[in-house]
Amino acid sequence: MASPTSSRKKDHVDLCVNERVTFRQKTSGFERISFIHNALPEMDFEDIKTEITFLGKRVAMPLMVSCMTGGYAEAERLNRELAEVCAEANIPMGVGSQRQALETSQFYDSFSIVRKVAPHIPITANIGGAEVAKPEVRTNLHRLVEMIEADALTIHLNPLQELMQPEGSPRFKGVLDGIEDLCKTLGVPIIVKEVGAGISSGVAVALMGAGVRIIDVAGAGGTSWAGVEIMRSKAAESRTDTAIEDRYKEIFWDWGLTTLECLQMLEEVRKFHKGFRKEVTVIASGGITSGLDVAKAISLGADVAAAARPFLQMLMDEGQSALAAMVRGWHYQLRATMFLTGVQSLGQLRQVRHYESEQADKQGLL
Repeated sequence: MASPTSSRKKDHVDLCVNERVTFRQKTSGFERISFIHNALPEMDFEDIKTEITFLGKRVAMPLMVSCMTGGYAEAERLNRELAEVCAEANIPMGVGSQRQALETSQFYDSFSIVRKVAPHIPITANIGGAEVAKPEVRTNLHRLVEMIEADALTIHLNPLQELMQPEGSPRFKGVLDGIEDLCKTLGVPIIVKEVGAGISSGVAVALMGAGVRIIDVAGAGGTSWAGVEIMRSKAAESRTDTAIEDRYKEIFWDWGLTTLECLQMLEEVRKFHKGFRKEVTVIASGGITSGLDVAKAISLGADVAAAARPFLQMLMDEGQSALAAMVRGWHYQLRATMFLTGVQSLGQLRQVRHYESEQADKQGLL
């Protein structure tokens, strides 16, 4: 018999793949960003370099298959195939929340399979922020890291999701102290990410003060986890005690800072906080749908871009070969964008000129 946590994990994947759980009125904001075309790139396409070092390992490009799934029977195959594609492409991967693995060993293999088939790429473990606030849980988190020989632990902040979730636990008092404790004691880097509502400048500064050096903004524009939980509530049997409450949750479907807004906020922090630019690695996720989006994220100040649902959906709809082709296609799009803006390196891409379309006519660029 599957545990409630395992059943919930399966619900999440099924809804993300089969239903429209994206934001209804918000996008990542990246469609507003345009690069200035360079008709004289003065370089050859083959000269372009996209390799970076992430979590101490050299990878092919600044793209990560973000925290996705695990903790139920079918997840072992999904994580194996995702990891095999990541290993072939030499890009990082994160597993889904391992809370289930703290409750029972029933589906350990759904997580450990990742390192078995991808021994050389950066892999991140995963646990929720609400769990980190509990001292008795923190003492066991080394097990999650050891289970997949992780290069880092991702802590996901999801207050909105917990609030919307029928069986959620919106108890976040003590989370920052828990994160600070883990930064000092765990022994691997800590990545802190949202799950689709974004990380503001204030939260980023607070995380840096706690010792976090890798932040994934995970802004609005891709999967709405509020929407996922609202749909789960509707799919469950009618419960008279929560029917009214569930109806009034709909207004929060589009809650959150867009990925573009998050990156712009963090860029402002970098202007006034000298240590932030040098010490903090920024990951951009939330509505990343192409290699062009990856390029835009890098030009806006991110060091790495990440996506989850697009990759899982491709894998489940069309198979592993199609997913591998998709990853190669995104790499081509990133390199093509660099060629068409006249830059050979990612460092140069961060300096390339771009503009927001709504402001372009004011700037005399159109």
